[in-house]
Amino acid sequence: MIDAWRGILYPARLPQFHRLLPPAEAAELVEWFWIPEWNIEPGRTSRQHVVAYPALNLVVDAGGVELTGASTRASHRDLTGRGWAVGALLKPAAVAALIEDPSALRDRSTRFDAPDLHRAVTQAMDESGAVGREHAATAFSAWLVERVGEIGPVARQANEMSALLMTDSAITRAEDAAARLSMSVRTLQRLAHRYVGFPPAAMIRRRRLQEAAQRVREHPETDLSTIAAELGYADHAHLTNDFLAVLGIAPSAYRAS
Repeated sequence: MIDAWRGILYPARLPQFHRLLPPAEAAELVEWFWIPEWNIEPGRTSRQHVVAYPALNLVVDAGGVELTGASTRASHRDLTGRGWAVGALLKPAAVAALIEDPSALRDRSTRFDAPDLHRAVTQAMDESGAVGREHAATAFSAWLVERVGEIGPVARQANEMSALLMTDSAITRAEDAAARLSMSVRTLQRLAHRYVGFPPAAMIRRRRLQEAAQRVREHPETDLSTIAAELGYADHAHLTNDFLAVLGIAPSAYRAS
């Protein structure tokens, strides 16, 4: 299973934050629902940093519904005032029913016309506490199940591809994943393009960077060169270059922060 906290760069800075697994009927469509709720003092801002999974998110908040594409770099969101959001980290099988070309949303988002989804989730979040969050996830799941319909074998194969690329540290090249899935590299690339909008090699690099950031953060006693070697980086410099390219900060500076 994908580590639900691996992409959060500064967990201690999070506002009230919840992750809910989808009900069984939506398990092939959603990895998890993420629900932040915040109440920031007037005049203050809470900046949340994320190195996102190579996946699409469908997000409902008080203002509407937004479909967010996979990102090539770390991103942040500034929270002010009081609010909430209910996001679904989508599995590839859900993507084809929502957008024709997910690569067109890379590093950006777009408003998504789903007034019935917005209404159902907003009504649920008007309830208090855990009950409201559970009802929101249930309503969101029901909407997705109806929207996607029957899941075909290719969509299930895309789910399998994504899970493999994002969880198996033995997969270091697209060729490794293609062999494991008994398909050609070209077929793997087509699946990733249609259902994720991210090349397989980039998905592997993102998994490795997320794992590196988590180890740097959670194991301050471990030498950075050791982390680099354990995760398949050529050397410490390779790890540093990856951090700088995506996070904009060196691993040593990230650890210090």
